[in-house]
Amino acid sequence: MRSRYQRWIYRWEDRLTSRDTNRIVRPMEWGSDWAERWPVADIIRLPQDENDPAAMIAYWSAVNERIITNSDDFYDYQTPADFRLETRKVELFHTGSQPPTKKLKEHYGEFLRFTSAVDTPYPENNLMNARWFPADGQRAVVVLPQWNADGVSQNGLCRIFNKLGIAALRMSMPYHDIRRPEGFTRADYAVSANIGRTIHSVKQGIADIRSCLDWLEQQGYTKLGIVGTSLGSCYAFIAAAHDPRIAVNVFNHASTTFGDVVWTGQSTRHIRKGVEGILNHDQMRDIWMCISPMVYFQKFHRWPKKSLMIYGRYDLTFLPEFSMQAAAEFLKRGLDTTIKALPCGHYTLGETPYKYVDAWHISRFLAKAFAG
Repeated sequence: MRSRYQRWIYRWEDRLTSRDTNRIVRPMEWGSDWAERWPVADIIRLPQDENDPAAMIAYWSAVNERIITNSDDFYDYQTPADFRLETRKVELFHTGSQPPTKKLKEHYGEFLRFTSAVDTPYPENNLMNARWFPADGQRAVVVLPQWNADGVSQNGLCRIFNKLGIAALRMSMPYHDIRRPEGFTRADYAVSANIGRTIHSVKQGIADIRSCLDWLEQQGYTKLGIVGTSLGSCYAFIAAAHDPRIAVNVFNHASTTFGDVVWTGQSTRHIRKGVEGILNHDQMRDIWMCISPMVYFQKFHRWPKKSLMIYGRYDLTFLPEFSMQAAAEFLKRGLDTTIKALPCGHYTLGETPYKYVDAWHISRFLAKAFAG
């Protein structure tokens, strides 16, 4: 019976993953120009010949080791000085190749805007954006949707949080929705075959999260948490490992290392095609280790936290074996963690009935965790 159910979920996952035909296979790029922006990496000498894969892999391994050792410096930031709220029309920012099925009624929302503490060559991306769902009290969360989320994804979840008396800042991650560079329909630059740019995107995302926490504190919120889904859960974990203010965590889809997910995941096959032949699986894992939650568990453990980790038993994007390794690490360290395995996959978690089960677990956990 389980086998039949599993095959049914896998077929459903296949349909959902393959419905968009606008994923682009881009050529492998080392992106060493991005590393020049990172003070902790400036002592690593760049090879003279960037066409020498062995030399470049050695260089990036050294950069990763340096970042991991000095991650508090790498993920440090300056609080922005231009926080402001804007009221504007809510837009979809559709990412799929097919016409959107969502129809938005014209309505307006409040958005937090500020200049990102981490700079990129793309003006649209440098202006941070977060939909604001206020609530009375002292409790607030930063919400990070999945990779390639449209502009309204998880807004409904934020409204549920409001009913629980929890304010929510639904963040547009780097290169997403209104932050997409001109000419892009997907958040291709957030995760891509450009090694340095992908690392820089995570660095920017962590700085943006922490800047949002600064703004929330300025508004009087003292009990702070984070809710991250898929790529957002990676950002959320790294932020929580480097910021003691994040006391309540939800990791909705969780895995171990960034490179493992990209190499084995169903939704990142186009990125693997771009790097295959230059990098193998082990090299891809090593070259993105500095943006992998697994290496930051010791730093995550520095401050008391309550966490909820959710994963899908039939996930073809974040393979369950990696999620279970992450769960085992939470348990081995005796961290205050609730772990839920749902009978679905990565994309089906966003479908009925699983999305309602997921929202129930998240909301119930936040209510209890914030209540102490």
